[in-house]
Amino acid sequence: MNNNTLWYLLTHIKNGQKSNKAFILHPKKKVCGFILNILWEEGYILGYTVSKKHKKMFEIFLKYKSNNLLVIKHMRSITKPSCKLYCSVKQLCKINFNLGLILLSTDKGILTLNSCKKLNIGGELLCLIF
Repeated sequence: MNNNTLWYLLTHIKNGQKSNKAFILHPKKKVCGFILNILWEEGYILGYTVSKKHKKMFEIFLKYKSNNLLVIKHMRSITKPSCKLYCSVKQLCKINFNLGLILLSTDKGILTLNSCKKLNIGGELLCLIF
């Protein structure tokens, strides 16, 4: 997976929320679809769809709390091109993170920390969202 794609998606969502947009357009890529699906299931975005005007773009519907407070306060990429961080199942079981979401790239695709613990698999730590 290209990490630039992940960074671009996270930055695009963060900047869209800071400017109080209802939705943003983002280039349609398979990896982005997996990440957006996880963000939707976990309640960080309202949803996403393929744009009717621009067939090669996703429309991502941003979610806010009351008084336009951001749902996603921090998005931080963990892995970098120069320093990839991999965790085994034993290492993942020691992580107890209830504040937000940790995404990992595994041989089963992109999964959350809790999904990796349930499936008993490790992988590359991608990002932290809370």
